[in-house]
Amino acid sequence: MPDFSARLPASLAARTRDLRLGARGVPALVVDPTPPAGAQGHDAPPPMLLWMHGRTVDRHLDPGRYLRLMRRGIGVCAIDLPGHGDRFDPEMQRPEAMPRILREAFEEIDDVLDEAITVGGFDPKRIAIGGMSAGGMIALARLADPERPCRFAAAAVECTTGSWRTLPWWPLASRVADLEPAARAASWPAIPLLALHNRFDEWVPLRSQEAFIEAIRPRYEPPVGDPNALEFVVFEKTGAPQEHAGFGRFAADAKERLVEFLADHLAPDRRPASTDRHSTAGE
Repeated sequence: MPDFSARLPASLAARTRDLRLGARGVPALVVDPTPPAGAQGHDAPPPMLLWMHGRTVDRHLDPGRYLRLMRRGIGVCAIDLPGHGDRFDPEMQRPEAMPRILREAFEEIDDVLDEAITVGGFDPKRIAIGGMSAGGMIALARLADPERPCRFAAAAVECTTGSWRTLPWWPLASRVADLEPAARAASWPAIPLLALHNRFDEWVPLRSQEAFIEAIRPRYEPPVGDPNALEFVVFEKTGAPQEHAGFGRFAADAKERLVEFLADHLAPDRRPASTDRHSTAGE
């Protein structure tokens, strides 16, 4: 068992297991949640967020997110992307490797999810998926897949996009062109979605995610969809590196928005979201 003490807060490390999940032995950090204060029915299976990090980092990034979720009674399964973390490959850190990362991770998701639910004792009806940057692209691709049923009750993504054609690596993307979420907007499941972005993101331009949100917005229109289930929040100048790696001075706000969103939509008595926002934060 690895020593988490140097990378995770002690209270989080005490409830964290480092596992290999799925047929490919994907490195995963599984967090067992604590029942939220005043919670009833402590024996009920808890909800879980399947989370994927961005390129060049690993599953241990940003433990504050996991700690907040743990304290709200939401479990976490955070995985290393292909070529990252415990399966580090220097070639996979390059932007040109993005198509390979996306394809390989996309193929791993369901296998990992099955085992995570089993080993964590999580409620299969209250699972969320999400990720940051590359991880968010994978999450959106899985949700838009018309060939696989949606297994998720909610989704939350950060500084990412479902519209890939304007990104620098797109000319190399022949192996994942079929996965582009914007091209599959008609099959989007319209589950509650929280999308956080920085207006001046230098790596994933805001306009690309705006285009994707507009492509899926018709799926949330009545009478079939619920416009209150789609929340798009844009932060102003944050001070984060390249306005992409996190949310800088708004980091705590961004984490709280994610936790509150998931606590709402993964609640046992799940109710509709209360707002439909394409809002501007941090003005």
